[in-house]
Amino acid sequence: MIGLGNPGKEYAQTRHNAGFWFIEQLAAQYNIQLKADPKFHARSGRGTIEGHDVRLLLPNTFMNRSGQSVAPFAKFYQIKPESMLIAHDELDMNPGIIRLKTGGGHGGHNGLKDIVPHIGANFHRLRIGIGHPGQKEQVAGHVLNKAPSSEQSLMDDAIHHALSRIRLLVDGEIQQAMNQINAYKP
Repeated sequence: MIGLGNPGKEYAQTRHNAGFWFIEQLAAQYNIQLKADPKFHARSGRGTIEGHDVRLLLPNTFMNRSGQSVAPFAKFYQIKPESMLIAHDELDMNPGIIRLKTGGGHGGHNGLKDIVPHIGANFHRLRIGIGHPGQKEQVAGHVLNKAPSSEQSLMDDAIHHALSRIRLLVDGEIQQAMNQINAYKP
């Protein structure tokens, strides 16, 4: 399972790090330590989640270079795209909306744009709504800034909902997980 975001304290609470938040909370929930992993330019960890051996990855390459971490990680551990879950922020969904989908294009997301050419598009995506600022010129500032507490609370609740369905994901019950995660309403 992979979370997308930007490394460093200055980005930790920014909307673009929603994918990191999901993986960090998952790691904490299952006592999986995330350590610096220079081989993959990332923080990574391995542990047991609901009886399954799982690897977690948080690239340290900055969002638009995520493929430089994800591709060698997948190749080294022989993880097929259809076995991957990549959690990321989603501009086209309001805070509090969370959706699980399989495959598709990158939708303009810079992290996915850099991953797809390396591993293809047939991976599962946990899309965490962060909302759109309304104008294209404001997107960079929006994703690289902290959300107001009301929006953050909605995102946190959505992530918590997805975490409560983690057994379905690791058991490979993707359609059932999709139905339950996508039915969530803030």
